[in-house]
Amino acid sequence: MRPFFAAALAAFALSAVPALADTIRIGTVPGGYGDSIAAAAEEAKAKGLDVQVVEFTDWTTPNVALQSGDIDVNYFQHRPFLDNAIQQRGYEFADLGVGALANVGLYSLKHKSLADIPQNGTVAIANDPVNQGRGLLLLEKAGLLKLKEGVGYLGSLDDIVENPKNLSFTEVEGPQLVRVTGDVDLALGYPHFIVASKAFDARSGLAYSGIEDKRFAILFVVKKDRAADPDLKAFVEVYQSSPKVRAVLAKAFADDPKLYALAWLND
Repeated sequence: MRPFFAAALAAFALSAVPALADTIRIGTVPGGYGDSIAAAAEEAKAKGLDVQVVEFTDWTTPNVALQSGDIDVNYFQHRPFLDNAIQQRGYEFADLGVGALANVGLYSLKHKSLADIPQNGTVAIANDPVNQGRGLLLLEKAGLLKLKEGVGYLGSLDDIVENPKNLSFTEVEGPQLVRVTGDVDLALGYPHFIVASKAFDARSGLAYSGIEDKRFAILFVVKKDRAADPDLKAFVEVYQSSPKVRAVLAKAFADDPKLYALAWLND
């Protein structure tokens, strides 16, 4: 989706539903994250918290909206993504705690194993710096390529030093990877997007990341001057303690523990 179109949709969502003065507006993305925030919002009413969920269709606008004050919290990004956004845009953001850890996987609708990926095969991978690096680390873990020593999660396609199958790469915005999986030999995939799309079985991955990727747990992010806000902190506590939230997340990840983890339980 083009950035200006996504921004227009987000702006419409923000203007279409007027907020009360005491309303907590939480920006998130569709699927498991949005559904889990909505479940927590229902339970937060019992604590006197009025929560409004605002969904965005891209990974840029939620930070722009937070910076401008159009929302109070966002819940869509992990630590490396946040750190990169702060470095690139100068945001003064802080986090209030962690939520779900969505593992990533390598998926193929053409081949049954990594060994079957052909010479000169095609691979779809995320186009943003952080998630591309995460995908490359998983490809390295799977034995399909080798990266420069010490490159870490900020690696890019330029950091590939060994590519024995001469794989070629197509860069795609993360939420859209599920749409192109059938067009390539192998694709990086996000299980919750796959479950939400019903495009194919999210449990069919050929390889997955795991709890060792905890730095990629999704964060509740606020502007620094609201890091001590008791209402915002109370909402995070509701989210982390809610059985309904856990049930929603389980459904979003196909009830399969290899696809996700509740990161706050591992703090």
